[in-house]
Amino acid sequence: MFRRTFWFTAGAAAGVWATAKVNRKLKQLTPESLAAQAANKAIDTGHRLKDFALDVRAGMLQREEELGEVLGTNTPPDPELPAQRHRPALARPGMRAPDTHSYKSYNRNEDH
Repeated sequence: MFRRTFWFTAGAAAGVWATAKVNRKLKQLTPESLAAQAANKAIDTGHRLKDFALDVRAGMLQREEELGEVLGTNTPPDPELPAQRHRPALARPGMRAPDTHSYKSYNRNEDH
């Protein structure tokens, strides 16, 4: 008698547990839940990429500083040297600098 009651109770408990687990899994697979999971992963990935970019930038600035010290570019300019040019080297007095674009703006609608 007790043996049958024990197995009946164990079976009922296993059924309740399995039903709850299946319902939990079904709720995780709804479109709303999947969209929320995807959004959370995208946000997390964005934060990781931002942290990576900041780490790369910090390392780059540190390396530039090290190279500047080794090459001597961090020192102030020598006052006896001529001043740096503020215009392109190709431009001559009286001539204008070459255009960066050799074409005028192109409008596709002008051809029709």
